[in-house]
Amino acid sequence: MATTTAKAAENKDAVFEWEGKDRNGKQVRGEIRANGENQVKSALRRQGVTPSKIKKRRMSSGKSIKAKDLSIFTRQLATMMKAGVPLLQAFDIVGRGNPNPSVTKLLNDIRGDVETGTSLSTAFRKYPIYFDNLYCNLIEAGESAGILDQLLDRLAVYMEKTEAMKSKIKSALMYPITVLIVAFVVVAVIMIFVVPSFKTVFEGFGAELPAPTLMVIAMSEFFVKYWYLIFGGIGGGVYFFLQSWKRNEKVQEFMDRLMRKLPIFGDLVEKSCIARWTRTLSTMFAAGVPLVEALDSVGGAAGNIVYLHATQKIQQEVSTGTALTAAMGNANLFPSMVLQMCAIGEESGSIDHMLGKCADFYEAEVDDMVAGISSLMEPIIIVVLGTVIGGIVVAMYLPIFKMGQVV
Repeated sequence: MATTTAKAAENKDAVFEWEGKDRNGKQVRGEIRANGENQVKSALRRQGVTPSKIKKRRMSSGKSIKAKDLSIFTRQLATMMKAGVPLLQAFDIVGRGNPNPSVTKLLNDIRGDVETGTSLSTAFRKYPIYFDNLYCNLIEAGESAGILDQLLDRLAVYMEKTEAMKSKIKSALMYPITVLIVAFVVVAVIMIFVVPSFKTVFEGFGAELPAPTLMVIAMSEFFVKYWYLIFGGIGGGVYFFLQSWKRNEKVQEFMDRLMRKLPIFGDLVEKSCIARWTRTLSTMFAAGVPLVEALDSVGGAAGNIVYLHATQKIQQEVSTGTALTAAMGNANLFPSMVLQMCAIGEESGSIDHMLGKCADFYEAEVDDMVAGISSLMEPIIIVVLGTVIGGIVVAMYLPIFKMGQVV
């Protein structure tokens, strides 16, 4: 029984490449998805093809599935649905053309569920690691209202904007982090290999070395003696910290609160959270999702646990009859502009439109801040690196200058 199950799992949604001759004797080839070779032969016979060769395509394990992959898939699916391509055929086209085998396998599994009569939203909900509540709720709303193509397009726009903003923030942070890592490696190389050479030269001077030189030599001796502890400790500490930040809720909350209070980056983090929060709620409102249900997805989409807890409180207040604007004001997280725009939207019945305008404004603010931070960080990093490297060089040449003055 176990063997039969394993074979069925192995053959499910496999892709077979075939060669053969059609009714006119012409050599043809192609590929087909089936559960086994017998099913391939039956399908080809119905098409009037006599197969001469059938080979199961080997699927590599592939890379992990990233948010960008899902964004591209959603855009492709929305485009084909708008063009009138049937859902199953659209899944087949997108899955076959994706360069990542992991995405292809995921789409094949979802396609198999839909083919057996499962709704698209239910099929997505089987994979919560890839499709969150926001995604599934919008798909369900589109299915029930008969506007799946429109909501897929709206969802694709939302995901593209979110990914673009994340990418810009990451690029702004990546440059200084990369430069600092390279600077640390350069300093370590100088301390371990270069400074000891100067030390052997200075031992024959017979004069007292300057204090900066003695300090650099002492640091070099520490690096040479404990280099494995330094590199291991820093690497292990960074890995442990990142894992704790990712898995421990208390560490997440501490870091999220700390990030909001940083001198320059704090404002960037806060504006990006507000942009994602308003964009998500605007998308959910436009899809016709009820407010209380929509707030379930909004908090997590902000990407900050502070906003998640605030959204949970807002949801509780709204469920008891409090207006959305009043509940948002009680959270003490949203600027007055957002509250005023939200109030106007509540009064005019166009809250999705007003929240979308807020999201557009703060996304533009994030773009401007990222550009400003990138241009500001470059001279700061150059000055810091010049001071560190230049200080080491000057400290090592001070005894030589001193000896030249004596001579």
